[in-house]
This record gives sequence, C-alpha cells and structure tokens, in this order.
Amino acid sequence: MAPNKTLCLSLLLAAAAAATLAAANGGKLSPAYYSTTCPKALPIVQSGVVAAIQKETRIGASLLRLHFHDCFVNGCEASILLDETASIATEKTAVPNQSVRGYDVIDDIKAELEEACPGVVSCADILTLAARDSVVYLGGPSWEVDLGRKDSLTAGRAAVNTSIPPPTFNLTALAASFSAQGLSFRDLISLSGSGRFFAGGHTIGVARCVSFRGHIYNDSDIDPSFAESLQQICPRSGSDGVLAPLDLKTPTHFDNCYYRNLLRKQGLLHSDQELFSGNSEADSIVRTYVNQPSVFFKDFVQGMIKMGNIKLLTGSQGEVRTDCRKVN
Repeated sequence: MAPNKTLCLSLLLAAAAAATLAAANGGKLSPAYYSTTCPKALPIVQSGVVAAIQKETRIGASLLRLHFHDCFVNGCEASILLDETASIATEKTAVPNQSVRGYDVIDDIKAELEEACPGVVSCADILTLAARDSVVYLGGPSWEVDLGRKDSLTAGRAAVNTSIPPPTFNLTALAASFSAQGLSFRDLISLSGSGRFFAGGHTIGVARCVSFRGHIYNDSDIDPSFAESLQQICPRSGSDGVLAPLDLKTPTHFDNCYYRNLLRKQGLLHSDQELFSGNSEADSIVRTYVNQPSVFFKDFVQGMIKMGNIKLLTGSQGEVRTDCRKVN
C-alpha cells in the first residue's frame, strides 16, 4: 500500500476509534478516555512538562496559570491557545493574558501526541494534564484527571476582561468572580489569590511590578519592611516588567508557605492579602492551611477538579484540533 494511503487509513482508524469511545462514554469524561486510542497520551504530556520545568522552573507555574485563564473564559476548551485570524479575535492579546506563558510547551507536547496518535488528544485535555503534572513535579499533590474534553472552534477575547479578575480585586469581588464559575468560597482560598494568578498556585511563580505596585505603595495591610524591600526593585513608575516571587520563601516548591506569608502580611498582591484581612471565614481557612498542609492539598485538588470541569465541550461538541493554535 502506498505510504500516503497508509497514513490516511491510520488517521481514519484513529478517528473512528475515538468516535466509538466517545459514543460509548456518552460524551462523558473518563480517566481512561485515551486508554485504547492513545495509551501513551499521559506519559507524553508528563515527559513534556517535566522537560520544560527542568529547562526553566518558572514554566510550571505558567502552565498552571495557562489552564486557569483558559477555564475562566467560556470554560476549559483551549480557546486561549487560538491565534488571531480574520474570524477569530484571539484571547492572547487581552490585557489579563498579555503575560501568560507556556504556549510553546503545549505546542511541543501536541506535536508529539500528533505523531503518536493523530487527531486523538484534545488541546483542552493537554492543558488540564499539564497543570496537574506541573503541580506534582514541583512537590504538590496528585489527582486523577478525567479526560475527553473537546476544543472550541472560536475564542472569546471580549470575555477575558470580565471573566479574569484583576489583582486589585477585594475579597467580595473575588468571591463573586469565582461563584460565577461555580466555585465556592473555599475554592477561592485554595485556588486563587487574584484572577491573574493562583493563590494555592501562588506558592509557585512570580508576578510583575505593575501587578503589585499599588499594594506596596498604597495599602496599609502590608508589612512595612516587606513593602520597602519590594520598593527597591519596583519604583512608583517604570520597571513594570520586573519580577518578584509570589511566595518569597519557597518560590519554586509547591507547599503552604504562601499562607504563612499572609499571616505576616507579606502577600505580594493586593488580592493575595485580601485572603487574610479580617474576614472570619477566610482567615480561618488560611490558618487551617498553615497548620494543616494536608487540608490545603486536599482542598486544592478538589478545587482543581471542579475548575477543570467548567463549561466543557464533549462528545460531538467542538473538535480535536491537530494544531492547538488554529481550528481544523
């Protein structure tokens, strides 16, 4: 048989197998979704994530954030990965997404998956797995990821500014933003210190001067010496891109030190410190996470699972993109 015919036949068989499995699942997610159609899917994603973090530790937090910014805008359907076209207004250029990173890592993983099992593994599932694998590699908890998400056919740039809460939000606004996504107040504390980053996820990663300038110069709920140290690298104007760790103590390790920092009024962002600012319920949860890190891990996992299921496309909805940057 000619090579091109062999390739076409392989693609048809893979697509048919995927369709059969989806029909059998009724469009529902399953940890074993790719067990028949692409048994190497999870190891390929994991190895890609590990290689990227070994090259640059910071990328682990970036992949976690990439998943968050995808899910909060029209659901976990990989719309954030789409580039600009005549018919698609990319989400990448919206202000909250301009410092989002990790697209190239997803591209590399997708390329390997397309070589192993063409047209089978969705970009949305890659994002979800990459977020989990990043947390695990950096010392955080693991969890089973249900799979079978499909990719969107369009992006939602207009929805980014209304769906991704900024680092200036107070606790009430943050809670409302998370509630709109079906996430609880406890999910807010374990997952998000600001819409642009993660709180539980803030135990790893960095933020830019422009994001924390207002907090270190204008707020009173911040340790004075901590604010002064940050003012040395982040002046009142200029140096917008200068980076500071979201967790000063262990910026590349997933642990509960972020919450210890809040007790000392050393949250980097205004919205970080809002999680420990006099609200009895929020303060109690933060203290619990400080004293019982296992509870933090448990709540973080539950929150990640809930977030990963926001407004999914499954079954015959959407598609499996062969290139995460464009529709088929």
